[in-house]
Amino acid sequence: MRLMVEFTTEPFELDTFPEHAAAARKVVDEAGLAVSVGPFGTGAEGEAQQVLAAVTTLLRETLDAGATRISVQISVLEEEGSAP
Repeated sequence: MRLMVEFTTEPFELDTFPEHAAAARKVVDEAGLAVSVGPFGTGAEGEAQQVLAAVTTLLRETLDAGATRISVQISVLEEEGSAP
């Protein structure tokens, strides 16, 4: 099963790239997930075990880096060739 995790970390900072955001990006990159950055958050997808392990690490690392709120949404992706 493939999953997509979408997340944002706060507090938002307009003038700099916050340490907690850098920590989150590092986690998903090191997990080998396919990452897409959007204006309101970051998405990453991969196999379920890979995504779930990354989410656990992401929560820990971003809190340690100063995040005061982390929003996470996980969706199951349809497998190619499967019926809708």
